[in-house]
Amino acid sequence: MGTIAELLIAALIVVGGIFGLVGSFGLAKLPDLMSRLHGPTKSSTLGVGSTLIGSMVYILWSHGTLSLHELLITLFLFLTAPITANFIAKSFLHRRGDTARKLPPTGTEYGWASFVPPPNSIDDEPDSLAGPRRDKS
Repeated sequence: MGTIAELLIAALIVVGGIFGLVGSFGLAKLPDLMSRLHGPTKSSTLGVGSTLIGSMVYILWSHGTLSLHELLITLFLFLTAPITANFIAKSFLHRRGDTARKLPPTGTEYGWASFVPPPNSIDDEPDSLAGPRRDKS
């Protein structure tokens, strides 16, 4: 194996380890749930992704074949971690009763999607930059 490939693989694994460590530290030490969400969704995702890409480079360089397993795991991780964090954040906001009052105004007739139910009919929709979502014809 060439020196450049070894350096690239080593760099990806070290960067992955650093991101994983920072994400784990943030998850353990940050004070509340909304702060703790950034550790696993940002740093740890990049850490695992970097390690998996390093594994892909190793398999490609040593065996001459592209391993799609690592690529699929990385893509799945990058797609699902932000969505999961969004669901956790929304459930956290709904469990706290005073959160809706503390949110800043949206600047439209329609409020925050997490706290205002969607319109029931076309006539209920606001005429603003955020709407309408349905064709009124």
